[in-house]
Amino acid sequence: MQETKSPGRPQRARLVVPSRSDLLLKNFTEVIGGPMGARSAPGLLSPGVFTVERVLIILTVLAALASLAVKSYCRTNGWHTPGQFYSTCYSDFPEFFRNRGLGEDPFTFLSQGNLFEYPALLGFIAGAVAWLIPGDGVTDSRVLGYFDANATLIAAVWIVTVLATARMSQRRPWDAAMVALAPCIVLAGTINWDLWAVGLLAAGMLCFARERLVPAGILFGLAVATKPYAALILAAIFLLAVRTGRIRAFLVTAGTAMVAWLAVNIPVAVANPAGWRHSLGATQSQEAGYGSVWFAYNLAARRLRWQVLDPAAINVLALTFFLLACAAVAFVALTAPRRPRLAQLAFLLVAALILTNKVYSPQYVLWLIPLLALARPRWRDFLVWQGAEGLYWAAIWMFLAQVTSQGPTQHNIDMPYYVLAVAAHMFATAYLILRVVWDIYDPKYDPLRRHHLDDPHGGPFDGLPDHLRFSPFRRSEAVLPRRAKHHA
Repeated sequence: MQETKSPGRPQRARLVVPSRSDLLLKNFTEVIGGPMGARSAPGLLSPGVFTVERVLIILTVLAALASLAVKSYCRTNGWHTPGQFYSTCYSDFPEFFRNRGLGEDPFTFLSQGNLFEYPALLGFIAGAVAWLIPGDGVTDSRVLGYFDANATLIAAVWIVTVLATARMSQRRPWDAAMVALAPCIVLAGTINWDLWAVGLLAAGMLCFARERLVPAGILFGLAVATKPYAALILAAIFLLAVRTGRIRAFLVTAGTAMVAWLAVNIPVAVANPAGWRHSLGATQSQEAGYGSVWFAYNLAARRLRWQVLDPAAINVLALTFFLLACAAVAFVALTAPRRPRLAQLAFLLVAALILTNKVYSPQYVLWLIPLLALARPRWRDFLVWQGAEGLYWAAIWMFLAQVTSQGPTQHNIDMPYYVLAVAAHMFATAYLILRVVWDIYDPKYDPLRRHHLDDPHGGPFDGLPDHLRFSPFRRSEAVLPRRAKHHA
């Protein structure tokens, strides 16, 4: 069936179909008859009931149910150590409800002198859910109810994240299927409240893509008040503002984000100054955390009798390497022949934080999934990376099971295998960084720019010419795509 074109009526763009554009998915579709036929026109012809967004919601709900099944042992038998590690069903929700006072006082982090290591908005979210759980005291039924309530809200936030990712991608809404079906969201989505920050950041990026700077800033500020990593999106916006000369876009967005962050943090700072200050620097005096390169090094150093790094040295090294990585991203942003896309810069900055940070909890992988779906939507790279992260997810629980049970090595994962799992997740992330940088310097490999798009996530920067660009390699200046949007 062919669509008839009426004169004067704007035509919708044909959607990019993954089974045609992605080689891996194209090969997998052979079992169901091959890729979508040439006479199909997604985006032009009506799909009926099963629109892209409805299919994405169905996929997300199925993945959320699978995520709940991963926790089935603990939901049945309780969250007890070391069983929760051996069964790979650990979650911070029961831990905070039972042992951090949320079961007795939902807003305990507001009490004078109570030290709560998480940001303010996350405390309000955790407390609000605890307040909704009926009953008194810390009973098994209330602990289970608290976990289930959080898991339900996480599923809702997951759907919002998927829809925001789909709507940002214009002609490529199916890229959001990476977020809907991400194996590591299934495995790690209900470990902590990180998906709240991921959802707020995705919603803010959608507003920014539509040039609604004030709502975008508010959502960015709330995301930072949930997990500080989200502030790196403002660094990416700043780099694009410098390159295009649109400083006002950055100032409006960052200023609004700061107001939103202060609106959440000031009440906590007034109610519990010591606890609020502790939440800002809770990890500074601590040893290196599980999953980080620093923790893996110290493990190996103790066995090999090398010099072990103390917390002060790790703080300096982690900050130094992160700042060097940020400088490298800034160099890429200001020297690439063509202006990088917002999602590419955001991915590079967050990935740099993950590789250099002094702690890498298994749920931190959630930070990168929507950004990768926007920066480099290639299923082969995505699945290889998810496989490496899934290996680390299993290794950390087995390692913690051995640590907490003090069981014999032959019945547990030994230290070298855990260190290898850490190395695998780091090498996989580093590989994605290299691929994204390659796409930036050679846009013909960029899955989005191959379809005559400039920066569909860039909002006020989309289609703009360069205002400032350094050319240390004497390469030719950037050329705007034929369909680029022009701003006055």
